Amino acid sequence: MKKLGKFFLFVFLFLIVAVGAVAGYTWYNLQAPGTAENQVECKIDVVQGTTIRSVSKELESRGIIRSADLLYLLARKNGSVVKSGTYTVNSAMTPSEILELLASGQQEYISVSIPEGFTVGQIGALLETKGIVSKEAFVSMTKDVFLLEKYGIPGPSFEGYLFPDTYYFNRGMDCESIISMMVDNFFKKIESIDGLKEKKPAELFYIVRLASVVEREYRVADEAPIIASVFTNRLNAGAGLYSCATVVYMLTEVLGRPHPDRVLTADTKIDNPYNTYVHAGLPPGAISNPGLIALRAAAHPAETDYWFFVVEDEAAGRHVFTENLEDHNQAKYNLSVKRAAGN
Repeated sequence: MKKLGKFFLFVFLFLIVAVGAVAGYTWYNLQAPGTAENQVECKIDVVQGTTIRSVSKELESRGIIRSADLLYLLARKNGSVVKSGTYTVNSAMTPSEILELLASGQQEYISVSIPEGFTVGQIGALLETKGIVSKEAFVSMTKDVFLLEKYGIPGPSFEGYLFPDTYYFNRGMDCESIISMMVDNFFKKIESIDGLKEKKPAELFYIVRLASVVEREYRVADEAPIIASVFTNRLNAGAGLYSCATVVYMLTEVLGRPHPDRVLTADTKIDNPYNTYVHAGLPPGAISNPGLIALRAAAHPAETDYWFFVVEDEAAGRHVFTENLEDHNQAKYNLSVKRAAGN
């Protein structure tokens, strides 16, 4: 009997030690491995469909937590579900705090400012530089026929409908979500322009294409409606726009060439639908993504008899507007003489 009692006592003590060891191990691994003074910090990208197990392993490999298995078990116990996004975590956070953050969806966003007049390709390159999506994937998605049909856009891509603004993205976003955010913003912003919201898709597409050319031509806001009037007068007469901006777009975005230092005469003779020196009317698609100034100017051009304009002051960005070719050539001559004289 004494031997049996000793055996049970041994088992009892062993269980106490074992439970204590497990409890100690668990307690230890549920603490933050670092302190405010020596913490390790990193960004973690959680894409849609990522499992808590894979997140746990990544956090352990980066030294943010001590045990991936314990974080996984804790998540299962609490019913935690991680939400996609980009998060900044550090080793001074406890596993519970990390799980709370990943389940909250309070992710870290990346601020991206899209300048007025940027093309789809330029936006894609900017997003790639920011580490959000690849340029190739973004440009490809802007041509998705199903997404274009969803928004009722009759053009070959979303060029012209990606409103220039400051956006907050994360690395877990897909191209479709990014494009939708920008297009939704476009339709919201044009509500401030009289009559534009009520336009049929084909009518709006016409204005967007015109605005995209105006955007690349104007430098001073008060001249945008006048430049729009020049192009409108030409369009109404069935004449070519003769816009160098369309030639640059053709060379860079359509033909994939480097951005030219200047447009050559040979460039203006290339037979391409986007070359408004060769083909009358608007190009088949927008050549940039215009802002409100250009969109408002295209929707409500000034009423003028102007057919031509030429840069008068490069620094100020102002133009001389004329009604006929003779006056246009005279204006160019006067400007050349003025520049030759150093004025």
